[in-house]
Amino acid sequence: MLDKLVNGLESFLFRQRAYVIFAFLLATLFLGFQASHLKMDAAFVKNIPLNHSYMQTYLKHQKQFGGANSIMVAVEDTSGNIFNPNFFDTLKQVHDQLFFIPGVDRAQVKSLYSPSTRFTEVVEDGFAGGPVIPADFSTTPAGLEVVRSNIEKAGIVGRLIAEDYSAAMVTAQLMDFDPQTGEPLDTLAFASQLEKELRGQYENDEIKIHIIGFAKMAGDVAEGAKGVVLFFAIAILVTAVMVYLFSHSVKLTLLPLVCSLVAVVWQLGLLTVVGFGLDPMSILIPFLVFAIGVSHGVQMINAVRRRVGEGESTKSAAALAFRSLLIPGGVALLSDTVGFMTLLAIDIGIIRELAISASLGVAVIILTNLVLLPLLISFTEVKALPTKSNGKVEAIWRKLSCFATPKYALVVLIATALLYGLGLQQANKMKIGDLQGGAPALHFDSRYNQDTFYITDHFSITTDVMTVIVEAFPEACTYHDVLTQIDEFEWQVANTPGVESTASLASIAKRVNAGFNEGNPKWQVLPRTTASLVQAVGQIPTTSGLLDGNCSVMPVYLFLKDHKAETIELVIDKVKTLSAKMDNDKLKFKLASGPVGVMAATNEAVAEAQLPMMLYVYGAVFVLCLISFRSIRATVAVILPLYVVSTLAQALMTQLDIGLAVSTLPVIALGVGIGVDYGIYILSTMAVKLRDGMPVQTAYHQALIERGSAVIFTGLTLAIGVSTWFFSALKFQMDMGILLTFMFLVNMLGAIIILPAIGAIFWRKPR
Repeated sequence: MLDKLVNGLESFLFRQRAYVIFAFLLATLFLGFQASHLKMDAAFVKNIPLNHSYMQTYLKHQKQFGGANSIMVAVEDTSGNIFNPNFFDTLKQVHDQLFFIPGVDRAQVKSLYSPSTRFTEVVEDGFAGGPVIPADFSTTPAGLEVVRSNIEKAGIVGRLIAEDYSAAMVTAQLMDFDPQTGEPLDTLAFASQLEKELRGQYENDEIKIHIIGFAKMAGDVAEGAKGVVLFFAIAILVTAVMVYLFSHSVKLTLLPLVCSLVAVVWQLGLLTVVGFGLDPMSILIPFLVFAIGVSHGVQMINAVRRRVGEGESTKSAAALAFRSLLIPGGVALLSDTVGFMTLLAIDIGIIRELAISASLGVAVIILTNLVLLPLLISFTEVKALPTKSNGKVEAIWRKLSCFATPKYALVVLIATALLYGLGLQQANKMKIGDLQGGAPALHFDSRYNQDTFYITDHFSITTDVMTVIVEAFPEACTYHDVLTQIDEFEWQVANTPGVESTASLASIAKRVNAGFNEGNPKWQVLPRTTASLVQAVGQIPTTSGLLDGNCSVMPVYLFLKDHKAETIELVIDKVKTLSAKMDNDKLKFKLASGPVGVMAATNEAVAEAQLPMMLYVYGAVFVLCLISFRSIRATVAVILPLYVVSTLAQALMTQLDIGLAVSTLPVIALGVGIGVDYGIYILSTMAVKLRDGMPVQTAYHQALIERGSAVIFTGLTLAIGVSTWFFSALKFQMDMGILLTFMFLVNMLGAIIILPAIGAIFWRKPR
C-alpha cells in the first residue's frame, strides 16, 4: 500500500517536474517576502512560565509592587568619591534621562533625586525629615555636606549609594507596553536606548555607567546573536567544501546547498505567517535547519550517484533515489519534527517558540530536500564516480562490518554498558538552573557581567532579589501578632546561607519605633499596643513598596548573594518550610516575585519538564520507527544508542559545569531528533537485506556501501558546523555548540558501531 503510494507520487512529480519546480519557486518568493518582515523579539513574558504558581503570585501583585523586569543604573565616580559637582550634575541627568525613556514606569524610578527618597531623624521636639536632596540644593561644598548628612540619616547606603561612596544608583521598573504606541514594549529597542542615551552620553574618564537588568541583558544577548550571521556564512562555506569533497561536482555541491537555503527561507517566512518573531534562542534554528537539509541532501546525491553508476540515466536515477529515500528520509524528518514538537510541553514561551520554529524548519525539508532536490537533479547531467578509488573505502567498510558479528558485538555492548553506567552516575549529578554568577547567557568577561559584578561588590542589593508576598486581611499591619509573625519569618530567612540582607514592613517599623524613642536601640521592637503600632507603620508610605493601600499585602524582600541554582534552591526550600509552618487562615506567605522568583519558577518548570520531555521525544521516535520498520527489534536497535548518547551528554554537562536551563534543555531533544537520522538510514537498508535472508554482517556491509559514506559525512559536517559556535560572544550558544557537536559525532558513531552490534544479537540467524 505504502509502496504504491510512493510510486504514484514519484510518477506524478517527475511527469510534471517543471510545473512542480515552478510552484516551489513561487512559494519561495512569497515566503522570502514574508521573511523580510521578520523582527527580533525578546519580550520578558516569553522567558517565564506564566502558569507556574510563583508567576501567578507575581502577576497578581506586579502592578502594586513592581515585577522582575527592572533596570539598575550605577553611576560611578572613578575618583572613588561621589561628593563633587560633576558627579551630582551627571547623576541628575541620568535620572532625568531614564525617567523619560518610553516604557519606564515613572512612578517606580528611584535615586537620590526622587522625591520619595527621604530621611527621618529624631530632634528635640519629635521627628524631622525631608528629601535627601533638598529643593534648594546646589553643588557647593556646603550643599554637598548637607546631602552627605542626609544620606547617612536615610539609611540608603548600600541601596542607593555604594558602601564606599564611589557610586550612586538609579533604579526603574519597566512596563509591559510602550505608553506612546500601546504596543508591547520593544525590549531590544529599549536596551539600545539605554546604551545610547545613558552610557553613550554620560560615560567618560571621570564617570562610568554600569547597567544591569533583564532588558539590558536581552539587548546584549541580541547584539551577540548577530554573530550568528557570520557563523552561518562560515557554516555554508565549510559545508560547501565538505559536499564538494564528497560529490566531486560543483553542480551536486550547489543543489543541496540551494535546497537547504530554500528550507531556511521557508522556515523564516512561515514564522512571520504564524505571527512569531525571532528571539536570541531561536535565531540558532535556521542554521540547524540548513545543516539537517544538507545532511538529507547528501543522502539524495549519494543515492543518485549510485544509480548512475549502475547504468541509469540521471532522470531515472533521481526518480529511483526519490522512491528509495522518501520513506526513510521522511520518517527521519518526521521523527525530528515530532521530537521538537514535544518541547511544547514546556510552559515557557521562548522554548515553545523554539519548538515551533524548529518543527516548521525540519518539516519543510521533507519538501525541499526530498522532493525539490531530486527534481532539480533530474535536469542535470550526473557522472558516475570512478570505481578504481573504491578499494580503500571498501576495505574500511569490511573492517567496520565486524561490529555486526557476535564476537565483536559482545565487546561493543559491554563497553557501551560500562560507558552508560559511568555516564548515568555523572548525569544524576546534573544541576537545574544557572551555575555561574552574572547573566549565564553571556561570557564572564562581557560588559554586562562586569557591570553585575561591580554592582554586587559595591552595593548590598542587586537584581538578585526574591520577594515573598505576605497576604493577610485589611489593616493587618496594625495587629502586633501579624507583624511579629512576619518579623519572625524575615529573621529566619535572613539567617539562611545565600541571603545577604532582607527588608519588610516589620523590620522598618521597628526602626521607626526606635526613632520615636530617641533612637534608643532597646526600643527597636514592634510596639504591642495598636496605637503605637499605627504610629510606627503610619510613617511608612505605600510608595516604599512594603505595603499596599489597605495594608493587607506586605512583601518581604530577600537580597541574595547570587542566582546560582544551589543558592535559589536553598532559599526556596527554607521559605517553603517556614510557609508550611506559619501559614494560617489569616496569613499566607506566598512565593514568589522579583527576578530570582522568576528564576526559581523557571528552574522548577525546567525540572518538571525534563522527564516528560524525554519520554515524549523517545515515545514519538519509537512510534514512528515502529511504523516504519514494523519491528520492535529494529526500533529498539535505533533508539538504544540514542538513549546512551543522551545520558553521556548529560554527564558532559555535569563535567563542564553546565546546568540544565532554558537554553540547554532543548539541546537533548534536538540531539535526539537529529541523531535518529543516522540509525534510520543505516537500518532501513539493513532491513531490506535481512528480509531477503542475508546474514547480519553482510546486510550491514551492504548498508555501509550504500549509506555509510553519507552518514559519516553528515555527522562530520554537522559537528564541524556547530563547532564554530565555540567562538560565539554568547555563552549559551557556546554551550549549545559543545553539546550538539558531541551529540552529532557520538550519535553518528553509535549508528556505525553500537547499532550493528545490537543487530548481531537481535538477528543471530538469517531470516
